[in-house]
Amino acid sequence: MTLTGADFVAVLQGIRVVPVVVIERVADAEPLARALVAGGLPCAEVTFRTAAAQEAIAAMAGVEGMLVGAGTVTRAELVARAVEAGARFIVSPGFSARVVTASRDAGVPGITGAATATEIQMALDEGLDTVKLFPAEAVGGLATLRALSAPFPGVRFVPTGGITQDSAADYLANPSVVAVGGSWMVTPQLIASGDFAEVTRRAAAAVELTRRVEVAA
Repeated sequence: MTLTGADFVAVLQGIRVVPVVVIERVADAEPLARALVAGGLPCAEVTFRTAAAQEAIAAMAGVEGMLVGAGTVTRAELVARAVEAGARFIVSPGFSARVVTASRDAGVPGITGAATATEIQMALDEGLDTVKLFPAEAVGGLATLRALSAPFPGVRFVPTGGITQDSAADYLANPSVVAVGGSWMVTPQLIASGDFAEVTRRAAAAVELTRRVEVAA
């Protein structure tokens, strides 16, 4: 089933936490996906930072109930590779009109990175109203988020970069935040050691955290 932009935002509003995954070995992809599904967090952004990324996306996309997207998509040609592998959404660390166009042409929703007012305006010019604040903590965290959301009240944010289990709730309590991206439940160490039971435990804890958050008025 094709996932529209509105569909994807609805998914984000439902899960509120997107695991950001770096996979070095394709063999880890399927058990990782199953661990996330078991923890009630059936979504992942697989970053194009390793040679295994494309095959890992394909392996994870084959797990029932799993919604897999491609992250760190910095060039338009990566969109085609990601979609061919089974990615159902595209995430970029920064703004690229070519990536936005390629995603739209491929029929998959995308979230472009934005860390400044200029980048947000560029996203708006492309018809996008949901952006990835990245790298969230490095560019000022919640203070920057509040400053940017003031002149752009209709823009929704997915802060990613440096967010932890301890800080996620503060971001999620902000009414302009639709979801956060994080890797604390899918750390490279957990994946490399094959500790997928701990991935499931941390995923379940992340889900529980989202249920306790009260969004500020």
